[in-house]
Amino acid sequence: MSVRIVLGAQFGDEAKGKIADFMSASARYVVRSAGGPNTGHTIVLPEGPVVLHQLACGVLRHGVTGISGPGMVIQPFKLEEELQGLEKRGLLRGEVVLSDRAHVILPLHEIEDVWEDELRGRHRPAASLGTTRSGIGPAYADRAGRFGIRLAELSRPAVLRERLELLYATKTHLTGLPPIDEVLGRLVEVGGRLAAYIRPTEQLLWDAVARGESVLLEGAQSALLDLDFGTYPYVTSSHPTSAGALLGSGIPPTELDDVVGVAKAYSTRVGAGPFPTEDTGERGEFLRRVGGERGATTGRPRRCGWLDLVLLRYAARLNGFTSLAITKVDVLGGLERIPVCVRYQMPDGSTVHDALPTSADDLGRAEPVYEQLPGWPEFHERLKERIRREGATALPSDLRRYLDFIEQETGVAVEYVGYGAHRDETVWLGPPSARPRPASMTAWSG
Repeated sequence: MSVRIVLGAQFGDEAKGKIADFMSASARYVVRSAGGPNTGHTIVLPEGPVVLHQLACGVLRHGVTGISGPGMVIQPFKLEEELQGLEKRGLLRGEVVLSDRAHVILPLHEIEDVWEDELRGRHRPAASLGTTRSGIGPAYADRAGRFGIRLAELSRPAVLRERLELLYATKTHLTGLPPIDEVLGRLVEVGGRLAAYIRPTEQLLWDAVARGESVLLEGAQSALLDLDFGTYPYVTSSHPTSAGALLGSGIPPTELDDVVGVAKAYSTRVGAGPFPTEDTGERGEFLRRVGGERGATTGRPRRCGWLDLVLLRYAARLNGFTSLAITKVDVLGGLERIPVCVRYQMPDGSTVHDALPTSADDLGRAEPVYEQLPGWPEFHERLKERIRREGATALPSDLRRYLDFIEQETGVAVEYVGYGAHRDETVWLGPPSARPRPASMTAWSG
């Protein structure tokens, strides 16, 4: 039995979906714990690529149940399209369960998301957050304000009407909202079509843990976008941390076994916000081109840069990583030298090793200090086939030294390495061994 969490350790887009899918092969339940259709977890199957937005990757495997958990905000019309798309391709192989406690993203939330981001931009262009405008923030705000509507209410038209009328009363600043009767009718209809999937999930998971079955909690977004501990205000509206995964699934912390943090061998970021290791020159464009760095949900080009060990150390401490998964090492193949940020130099002359400044403006002024590490050969098909056949021993020696450097600097063992986009292009390095906290990390009291 195990309860494991897999979550992003950077600014998102670390190939979390690929690693979660790899780990789901040994799971009985996979739970998406937060977020909504603003995410896109890409998994490359033999039948072709699949992008999951609101479904857990467990739905792609026979004998696995994929749960969209209570911590999510769900756009039911888009979810229905996602289900239909998988069914049409014959890829809906696992069981689908939707938590009745998950909140609903309504058309007015999408309208409000656009209104809010345009308001920020008019106030100050740099204040625009670059959201996906899919209604995530307003839906979470209404949930916190206790105006929200949950999936459970879709089967109760009288309650649903009452909730909608109250919610609409809070949105008088918005124009162009669809009539309540129209929204009510559509929600009741889609609720009827989704009813077979909607059920309480906390007891389901508690019973699974009691039976000794394996549960995997699949994070969306990433730790540095956490509402409290990320680069606020350039963050998401939920808690994509290990603590948030527990809260968004209903599993108590006493049942947790492992937390796997996923990081690219370099760094990317979509949207606005500080990015100390961003490379806006030719090498950044190289990473974008070779890495195929465009958002799975929006198609926007990602900002690209180098591995930031300051932020990775911070994410490791915040989330209690028991191991790391380093992905997209193939993208760096063929480079002679690879820069890695080991600390920041701040304008006041101080250095930062493992902290995220509270102010995003302060992080934006941090100067990364790099160490240059030797690169490794290109990942041609012969090398990939050898790794499939021989496992971790076939990884290039300079890549192993790169991974060792990450382990030494973070104090967290690398357990998985992703060396290509396909499902089978992930290698397990073996069980992680405990490592002492690096001396370079800031001491804490106690």
